[in-house]
Amino acid sequence: MKVRQISTLTIWSVQAVVAVALVASYAGGAVETRHRIQSELTRSSSVPPVVIPRTIPLVIEPLYDDPEVVSDEELAAVLAKIQPRFWSKEDPTRPVPGLKPNYVEHALRTWWIRARFEDPQMMSGEALKDYLVDHGKWLAAWSGWKRKTAPSLLEETTDGVSVRWGKEEGTSVHHDHWLACLTEAGVSLHEPVFTPHARKQVADVLQEALRDFRLDETEVEWSAMAFGFWIAPQREWMTRTGRTVSFDMLAERLMRGHKRFGVCAGTHRLYSLMVLIRLDDDFDILSDDMREQGMNHLRSVRDLITVSQFEDGHWPTNWSEGADALLNPVDDPLFKKVIATGHHLEWLAIAPTELHPPRDLILKAADWVIKTTAAQSDQDIADRYTFFSHVGNALALWRQTHPADFWMKWQADHPEPTRPQASVNP
Repeated sequence: MKVRQISTLTIWSVQAVVAVALVASYAGGAVETRHRIQSELTRSSSVPPVVIPRTIPLVIEPLYDDPEVVSDEELAAVLAKIQPRFWSKEDPTRPVPGLKPNYVEHALRTWWIRARFEDPQMMSGEALKDYLVDHGKWLAAWSGWKRKTAPSLLEETTDGVSVRWGKEEGTSVHHDHWLACLTEAGVSLHEPVFTPHARKQVADVLQEALRDFRLDETEVEWSAMAFGFWIAPQREWMTRTGRTVSFDMLAERLMRGHKRFGVCAGTHRLYSLMVLIRLDDDFDILSDDMREQGMNHLRSVRDLITVSQFEDGHWPTNWSEGADALLNPVDDPLFKKVIATGHHLEWLAIAPTELHPPRDLILKAADWVIKTTAAQSDQDIADRYTFFSHVGNALALWRQTHPADFWMKWQADHPEPTRPQASVNP
């Protein structure tokens, strides 16, 4: 067979005609056509959606009910501090101007969708959720804020919805944090999501996150949690680029590098890894070898925090240095001590006892963080709300409950005006 050589000029001419046709088709064609063309141009493959086996996400239940760690009165005092005071005083139908999505995300994953409060300045769980899933609610807080116009929190893609994240105003701070927080709060897969131009569902955000996930991202903590809560017992899925990702790979990624790597002194990685192991208990999403690697990693963390706790009970941000953290203390501001201590108590509350440091260290840590939180002014809490929210969630877990469940029962059992003021003895 003869192979006919085509001139360079002919090739260029054909390519030009094809390019013009593609542009015309992309501009005027159907959504499916534009999606196919975009996939071809970006060399990304279209993959079928992941089958989600549930409409309500899984929940990791706490393991302990320990009033020695935190009493009812102490828990009430802390939860009273971290309630979401996010309605504007001037107009209680509108959020506080410039209300940060990150604050709302933390409040929602702590208080869950079913939270209700007697104080009208507190946002209910439903109101917190609405702010995050409804562009109009978000716009009410950000329209004209400091004479700035922030881009929408939610953005439509060719086949889903993405959430803007990063350091810009009006965005979610961490990748997939929006999704993880709504998931932990118990959102339905079919919850409506309103972008500036369309009505979608949480399912569209989830599928977009699964398709676009990259293992080399800086932060995978929240992706790992959200995916586990939704797709277990499925162990793996395919991304838009055709790469297969598994929970084994996510677990390995969470353990990679120095233990201090990651957000909040590396403690979010620990919580997410513990979540995957707990999910593996019931759904077998990890290989036996990866599960043991994860347990060994957390055992090593247990040993490090056993020898790095300060006498007053707090853990420093350099806890991963073990005993050297006491010999060479870092000058942590108070909120960073709260970060390390509260986050460690949080993952330990869902961990088996073999991963716990000695009990007296847990009691000291809880005592320190309870008194520290109770001593803060409302403004102090408002300025560092995201960090203190983890304290409330951690302490509720140690009582085998969740903040909304405990608080609503506390309100019912202590009606105004006879309700005693929750307090913490110094």
